[in-house]
Amino acid sequence: MVDGLESAFPRLAGTDYRVTSPRDDAYNCIAWAAGATDNWWWPVGTGRTYWPSCAPRAVTVDAFREAFASLGYIASPTEELESQFEKIALFAKAEDKPTHAARQLPSGRWTSKLGMMEDIEHALRDLEGTVYGSVVLIVKRPRSS
Repeated sequence: MVDGLESAFPRLAGTDYRVTSPRDDAYNCIAWAAGATDNWWWPVGTGRTYWPSCAPRAVTVDAFREAFASLGYIASPTEELESQFEKIALFAKAEDKPTHAARQLPSGRWTSKLGMMEDIEHALRDLEGTVYGSVVLIVKRPRSS
C-alpha cells in the first residue's frame, strides 16, 4: 500500500492496482487523461491552470465534455475496451461536479493521476467512492497509429 491510497480509495484494497509514477504536482488527473504532463488542467483557478479555450470555464460535466471534445473525443456508450479507440472516464459527485478523470490503457485497464500524488494503473470502478464519486461519462476517440 502507498501512503494512504487504500484509505482514500478503499476499493483498491486487495486488488492488483500498481503505482506507475512517483508523486508529481506539475499535472493533475484531467491533464493526465488528456495526455499532458506539463500543465494542471482545470476550468477555474489562477496561475498554472490550463483549460481549452473552446470549453466553458465551469466545473460541470458539460464543460469537461467540451474540453475533451476539443481533443477529438465523443461520447461512448460503454467503458468496455474497443481496441481501435482510446477512452476517458469522467468521475463526478452526486451534485454532478467533476472530480477526476482516468484514461483507458490498450490492455483495458485504466490509468489515473491521483491529485498531486502518484499515477496508478487500476480497474475503473476501484476509484469510485467518497473522494471521486462515480463514473458519469465515458468519451472515446480513434486510437492514433
